[in-house]
Amino acid sequence: MGFGGYSYEAHRAITEARRDLPVQAVFKQREVHPLMRPHGVRVREARDSGGHPRSLAIVMALDVTGSMGEIPERLAKEELPGLIRLLNEHGVDDPQVLFMAIGDAFHDRAPLQIGQFESTAELMDQWLTWTWLEGQGGAFGNESYELALYFAARHLELDCLEKRDQRGYLFLTGDEKPYPALSRSAVRSVLGDELEDDLPLSVVVDEASRVVEPFFLIPDLERRAQCEHAWRDLLGDRVICMESPADTTACIAGIVAMSEGAIADVDAFARKLGERGVPRERIGAAVRALTPWAATIGKDGAPLPALDERASLPTGHETSSGHRRVHPPR
Repeated sequence: MGFGGYSYEAHRAITEARRDLPVQAVFKQREVHPLMRPHGVRVREARDSGGHPRSLAIVMALDVTGSMGEIPERLAKEELPGLIRLLNEHGVDDPQVLFMAIGDAFHDRAPLQIGQFESTAELMDQWLTWTWLEGQGGAFGNESYELALYFAARHLELDCLEKRDQRGYLFLTGDEKPYPALSRSAVRSVLGDELEDDLPLSVVVDEASRVVEPFFLIPDLERRAQCEHAWRDLLGDRVICMESPADTTACIAGIVAMSEGAIADVDAFARKLGERGVPRERIGAAVRALTPWAATIGKDGAPLPALDERASLPTGHETSSGHRRVHPPR
């Protein structure tokens, strides 16, 4: 999959035509679309082609439980074209996007839905809007994000990885904690795979991280308390705490562009958003969300500390640590 050219204008026309429609008129599925059923899916591929010689796999795994429907709606009615354009403008020429939808394996009829990697506006939009926004979710503050991580680990084949040793990206959105382990019975019932036993979630994350770079995006600061700690234990600085769901596409574009070396730092990204007419408050919010992670890769815009190359290196025989007590003035 992933063949065909991308047209921002065509994509913009699709989203603008439905801007004022109710969400039920955009996401019409009332059960899982037959082509998004995960059971028996062997592999999803992001492959190079003549039109896309350097494909880059981007998986957007969207939590579609009751409190998380806003992000898919915003993507379908407004923001997905802007994400692809931002990626293109930052030198990411051949993104291939796959949509997943996440629910709860123990309470929902659709704990996982899976599209295909696509490069054209029409097909990206098709898989996104074929998603069933079931709107339920788990009863105890957990959702089955681990199924999406497992699928990324064992069911993706990516030319960017196989040909260029370049992992793809997995963006999970959500406001709940993951289950601490991948349930063997859930994997069998949802995907049809046989495991010998349950797997600790940390093992699943490690395995997925060999294929994709996983990030978890929390939609607003109010919901940090209910899930941030659990996700930081798994992903560290790759947990992005946004101030609004409206910042989702900007944060994703910024992460990919900085990771790929397409832009220097968050300051350069902010300037690009400004050139695109993004409101100042949204630019500020995106920069604040991305800066902690950007600092970990030296792209937060802070100057590097000056080093005195003439200073002697410590030998271990110094008689003083260099620290001294400072007495307060009398």
